[in-house]
Parts: sequence; C-alpha cells; structure tokens
Amino acid sequence: MTDLDTALPQLPFATPDPLGLAPELASLREHAPITRVRTRTGDEAWLVTSYEQVRALLADPRLGRSHPEPEKAARLHDGMLLGGPSGDPEHEQEFHQRMRRLLAPAFSARRMRALDDHVRELVAGLIDDLLAREQPADVHDALSVPLPTLVICELLGVPYADRDRFRGWSEQAGSFDGESSRAGITALGTYVYGLLAEKREHPGEDVLSDLVAAQREDPALSDMMVTGIATALLFAGHETTVNRIDAGVLRLFPHEGPAHSVPDDDVAGFVEELLRMPVPGGGRGGGLIRYANTEVAVGDVVVAPGDAVVLSIGAANQDPSVFDAPGTLDETRAPNPHLGFGHGAHHCVGASLARVELRAVFAALTERVPNLRVAVPLDELRLRPDSLTGGITELPVTW
Repeated sequence: MTDLDTALPQLPFATPDPLGLAPELASLREHAPITRVRTRTGDEAWLVTSYEQVRALLADPRLGRSHPEPEKAARLHDGMLLGGPSGDPEHEQEFHQRMRRLLAPAFSARRMRALDDHVRELVAGLIDDLLAREQPADVHDALSVPLPTLVICELLGVPYADRDRFRGWSEQAGSFDGESSRAGITALGTYVYGLLAEKREHPGEDVLSDLVAAQREDPALSDMMVTGIATALLFAGHETTVNRIDAGVLRLFPHEGPAHSVPDDDVAGFVEELLRMPVPGGGRGGGLIRYANTEVAVGDVVVAPGDAVVLSIGAANQDPSVFDAPGTLDETRAPNPHLGFGHGAHHCVGASLARVELRAVFAALTERVPNLRVAVPLDELRLRPDSLTGGITELPVTW
C-alpha cells in the first residue's frame, strides 16, 4: 500500500447536521465529482457525486449489481444488503426485467389510487392514537413505524401481528455488521418462505399470492427467487418510509423556530422535496454500489471492468447546478427531478406507494395538528449508527 493509497478519502463521511449533507461530499462534488475513495471495508472504489453523472450511471447498463468474481469484488460494507455484489452477470438483466414484470401490477397507478382512501383512514386512526398519548409522545412509535408497516403487511399479505418479529429481523438485516446482517436476512427469508407456503394453500388478494400464482405459470421462477423478491419488498416497504416520515416531522415542526407551513395544494410538492433532502443518519451507507461490466468513461476518468462505483444519491440531490438553493426545502420547486427513487430501469418499483403514504401523513398532520412541535433539539436525537437506511430511534413531540 502506498502513501497515496492511505490518503484516499474514507467513507462514511462525518455529517455534523443530522438533516444535512456531509460537507466532504459537497466539496468532492465541486472539485472531484468522480474520485477514488476507501470504503468501510478498506476496499477502493470510485465515488460519484455530481447529479449529471449519478443520473446517467443509474441508467447505464454497463454498470450492474453483479461481479464476475464476487469473492474479489470491492465491498462498500460487510452487511448483506447493498454491501457488495449480488446475482450473476449472465442473468442479472433478465432477472431484473422478470422481477419488474411480476411486480408492476402490484404497484400500478390503479392499485395505488384504490389504496389512497384506505391509507388516509389508517393515518387518521394513528393520529387519534398519538393525540391520546401523554405528552411528550413518540411520533416515531405512534405513526412513523406503524403506518408503512400496516400498509406493506396488507399489500403483501403479511400478518400485522408479526410486525415486531420482522421489524427486528429487518433492523438486523440492514446492519453493516456481516454476522448480524446475515442472521437478519436468514430469519426474514425463512419467515417469508413459510408465508409463501401458506399462500399456496390459502391464496388471497395480495402480492405474495400473486407471486405464488406466477410460479405456476413460470417454472423457471424458483422458490429462492420468489422468496428473495418478497423478502426485499417486506424490508424496503417499511424501513425507508419510516425514516422519511420522521424526517418530514423534523422539517415541518422543528424544535426551534416556526413550523413550516404547507398549504393543502402543496403537500405533493413538499413530499417531493422531502424525497430530495437527506434523512437523519442516511449518509452512513455511503451510496449505492455498482460494478462496471466493461470499460466506462465517466468525465475524464476511465473506470475499468470490475471496478466498484459508489453513486451518492444524497450528493446528487443537493447539486446546486440542478437545484437552486439545494439546502432549502421549497415545496413549490418545479421541476424537481430528484433521484430519491433512482432513475432508469432501476427506478424504485414502490415509489408510488411511498408517495401515497407520505402525502396522507403530512396532509393530515398539517390539518389536524398544526401546533405539533419536536420536543428535543436535533443534537439530542439518537441516530441508528449501524443501519443501512439510517434513521432515528425515537422522536418526542408536543402539541
């Protein structure tokens, strides 16, 4: 190892402001938008921070999740989720396209419109519960966690009564620690596999039943593949939205200063800005890791086949060349081409579901609890230090 190697910027970068971007990311975006860094595991990778390049690479088929020699691939962290390569180069695109076709009906615009009223009812009931609690009350526990958990359980056909079990496994799965992450993924997968077996005997109007039915039509759709898809949906379907709700409460109803007023007709705009802004602890993962499957020119840098490329969505979404006053939340911002759900073929399949939930939450909170306030300063929030998705452990509020 040379002196130059040891001088590489080290991920993750410190983020003094829980609601802000790491200053080093902003500096790199300005002066070295693609640069070599060292990851948590000590491996070298290319970090990309400019909006234009991150957006282009998200949609570039020359980058993928797989690696021809996975045991030699650079890793972002030791966790099982998004820490290193997955799949195989020969079948990666085929599997991804098949998965998108399978899930498209579950997250269609028609199904989301049908779900909208029900989500609003769930939000109303959860806010009733919040307001019945002694102050200060934990809005994280009363609203941020149960809403996306309820919705994903109903959509997938997962018993809500099992929520504490699979949430605990999800927290393990999202850990940067390899052993803990592996245990969480294994437990989640075993649980989901059992649910799929039940759906074969007693199908319902839910996504797990749809996946089981698809297996009967497509023999190539193995139990392992279906279990993996369903497990990923259960994890992502509640973990990330929990953090966005908490972040929205922190921004709308800060501990100090006036509340951020959002008119009824600007709630959708507020949600888009919320999706563009960082969440507490959200930068600790470092970004999305991809691998070049052929030589790729990025600006004046040539990425070699097999090299790891880390795409910083957070830095891209704060790029001043695309977003005026990027650190300011402006619900009237238009256009707002943020990359909160990715871009291109890998655009998040659950984006419409997250928007339905977030719009319902913040429309209801601003209408019913306009005097809501976060009860503690930002620097007293307890972050989840070993979590891929970031977030906080509790959020006390008063009203």
